[in-house]
Amino acid sequence: MSLPPSPAPTPSPGPAWVLADRSEPIGSLQEQYNNLCMEKSQKINPFILQILQGVDEEIKNGLEGITLNIAGNNRLIPVERVTGEDFWILSRVLEKNPYINGLDVRYNLLSDVGAYYAAKLLQKQYNLIYLNLMFNDIGPEGGELIAKALHTNTTLKYLRMTGNKIENEGGMLFAAMLQINSSLEKLDLGDCDLGMQSVIAFATVLTQNQKIKGINLNRPILYGEQEESTVHLSHMLKENHCLVELHMNKHDIRNGGIKQLCDALYLNKSLRYLDVSCNKITRDGMVFLADVLKSNTTLAVIDLSFNRIETAGTKYLSETLTSHNRSLKALSVVSNSIEGEGLIALSQSMKTNLTLSNIYIWGNKFDEATCVAYSELIQMGCLKPDNTDVEPYVVDGRVHLAEVSNGLKKHYYWTPSYGEACSHSANAGSSLVPMGADTISQIQTFQFNQPRIWPMLSHPSDSLHNVLSA
Repeated sequence: MSLPPSPAPTPSPGPAWVLADRSEPIGSLQEQYNNLCMEKSQKINPFILQILQGVDEEIKNGLEGITLNIAGNNRLIPVERVTGEDFWILSRVLEKNPYINGLDVRYNLLSDVGAYYAAKLLQKQYNLIYLNLMFNDIGPEGGELIAKALHTNTTLKYLRMTGNKIENEGGMLFAAMLQINSSLEKLDLGDCDLGMQSVIAFATVLTQNQKIKGINLNRPILYGEQEESTVHLSHMLKENHCLVELHMNKHDIRNGGIKQLCDALYLNKSLRYLDVSCNKITRDGMVFLADVLKSNTTLAVIDLSFNRIETAGTKYLSETLTSHNRSLKALSVVSNSIEGEGLIALSQSMKTNLTLSNIYIWGNKFDEATCVAYSELIQMGCLKPDNTDVEPYVVDGRVHLAEVSNGLKKHYYWTPSYGEACSHSANAGSSLVPMGADTISQIQTFQFNQPRIWPMLSHPSDSLHNVLSA
């Protein structure tokens, strides 16, 4: 289907709370949706209708600041995934509604057509602070429309484009947008097939942009062995003094790259959450990280999962955490080929370092001494059960460790279909390093308190591959 013509930019007027005149009657969302579908000869999507019915009930009860969750991977109720044409009608319903400030349409079928209407919504809906478009088959053309809409939008705080293949072309347009937009605080472009050129563009723009607090550039498409992306982002960290959260998963970072990052962290005084998981960092790289942690007092969360730091690298970190660092709160060393001696050294650090509250160790090599050490750590109260991904149990008088679904970002790709929708124990990274009360915290709190109407929409047993191929 060919795209409609690109919408003309519409400057956003004043703040949302000035625009939203709550004294004006707002009709039923369900009724508006029905009427628009009839007017435009568009088939009614029963999934959207059911969600809007629930929202109408909550609005009648006086609820405001609603995040509308129409994620397409819900397993609790029948789902007809939202297409670009469905989103056209939905966007018309939401345009002037003052009660909706978040929209989650992850895992649907919006494509570039839906991106066109998402762009129009960003130009007309002045209350929207959160928009989740992850895995919606949006390509470079759709990415361009959304990026250009953000040139004039002054209200959106958090945008997730995760998994939409906007490629290098789309990445360049989003980087250019950050030179103009002054309201966006968090941007997730993970798994978007960004190229080296666009990663460098983001690094360049972020030396000047003083508004972005968190950015996710996971899994770019890189060629060569020079670690260019890491070099440029390290240089950015030397100049940027407002970035709080940086995700560099699957950047092919080696020991030379982690040295570049650590050199930058001697100068950077704002970064609190560093994610370098799924790279090629070994024990030699931990020498540089352990050294910078002796003087860096801002880093609170480090994710080293799925590297290869081994026992020796863990010992370097343990020595620093025991004797010097008192600012790091959470460390993940999941699946790093660490043997018992290194894991025990980390457990000893937690006995003396009371700031280090969260440790994640699953996927390493547990011997009996390791199991006993972490069992004692939990019994002593030095490590709370919610702050680790292992749980001790006893069989025939011997202590073993079982995996628990806790972590820094367990619900990055999926969220449980029952229980706590945004559990702090499963998403400790965002809990320990919040991005502001007007963005993620508001959204997550609402979803946590409203599981009946807006259930979180996937199943823990689903792998990312299964979800995407559904």
